[in-house]
Order: sequence, then C-alpha cells, then structure tokens
Amino acid sequence: MMPKHCFLGFLISFFLTGVAGTQSTHESLKPQRVQFQSRNFHNILQWQPGRALTGNSSVYFVQYKIYGQRQWKNKEDCWGTQELFCDLTSETSDIQEPYYGRVRAASAGSYSEWSMTPRFTPWWETKIDPPVVNITQVNGSLLVILRAPNLPYRYQKEKNVSIEDYYELLYRVFIINNSLEKEQKVYEGAHRVVEIEALTPHSSYCVVAEIYQPMLDRRSQRSEERCVEIP
Repeated sequence: MMPKHCFLGFLISFFLTGVAGTQSTHESLKPQRVQFQSRNFHNILQWQPGRALTGNSSVYFVQYKIYGQRQWKNKEDCWGTQELFCDLTSETSDIQEPYYGRVRAASAGSYSEWSMTPRFTPWWETKIDPPVVNITQVNGSLLVILRAPNLPYRYQKEKNVSIEDYYELLYRVFIINNSLEKEQKVYEGAHRVVEIEALTPHSSYCVVAEIYQPMLDRRSQRSEERCVEIP
C-alpha cells in the first residue's frame, strides 16, 4: 500500500501536470499577429492561427469595443468563423474613436485565451489609395481629371461624404516624357482638374499622380500610368 504522503505527492504532481498541459494547449491555440488593416476606412481585423493549428480544424470568435468601454461586443458574422479575417468597417465607423478587437480560437473542444489588437484609430491609421486618373487631349494640352478613392458604401449612403471631408488632401501630378525618359512634377494642390501645357508635338507622355496628406505627412502610392501620343 502506498504511504499517505507519497499518494498526496502523486496527486499534486498529477494535478500540476494537467494544469500545465491545459495552459500549454490554450497558449498554442491562441491566435497570433491580431491587428487591423485599414484602407480608405475599410477596417479589416486579421490574424494568424496559433502554433498548434493547421488547416481548417479550428474556428474563431471575434469581439470589439471602443477604448474605455468595459463591455465587449460580439461580431455575429465572425462568431465561429473559419476565416482569418473579419470585416469590422461598420462597427468602427466613428473614425475619430479608438477601438480594440480581439480573437479567440477553438479546436477539438479546447478554447484559447483572447488575443487583442493594439489600439486602433481609423483616422490616424487608414491608408489612402492613389487617386483615379483620367486624361484627355485638348488642343495639344492634356487635361488631367483626378478623383479621390471611394469610401465604404455605408459612408456614401448614410453620410453622403467623400474622403476629402475627413482630410486636407493635396494632389501631386507628374508627367513623364517617354522620349527623354524624364519625369517632372507639374502640379501640387487641391484642384482635381489640372491642365498640362507646352507639350512637344510627336512625343509620348505618361501621367501619374499621388495623394499627399499634409497633417499626417503621409502620401499614397502612385496611380497607374495614363499614357498618350501628342500628334
């Protein structure tokens, strides 16, 4: 018969091993790199599977809240999802507010701890796409027509606003003389229609543009090139 003190030691060791194993399982399930990715106020929560997860063997649960609130809210469309992202655009539509998101995983009856994002404020962190550029030839000159990127549908429908209502935007327009392989900035300002004059006849030109946000000292990527032949 096992002495009483040995049996007690066995129980303690068994219990601690079980707790450590459970904690290890929970930790290995925990979603990694949970963060918001935002473009033009389309705010997507993204994450990577925990170390122990492969394939589609797990599901995920998403919650969000405004900074300072105690209560987390469930995102119903992402409650038990197998995706590695969740669209929280509607839930984070007050762009000046700071938000948090968090995700937990479940697999084979085990649940991970919650994994939380850094604080996310859409106005500060969203990335602006380049402008849409169209060009028209007018008597040997080029008329460049610029348009800011679209906002999510909800903003357009409910608030009837554009991205220019949230930021001071400056448009930078560049022209490339393909014959000389020379690029020149021809405009920087808030106007969305720009005329480029004094072009060399029988030459090929391309136009690109970008958006600059002075308050944030941030610029977009460049637009696609629009090219023409000057007769």
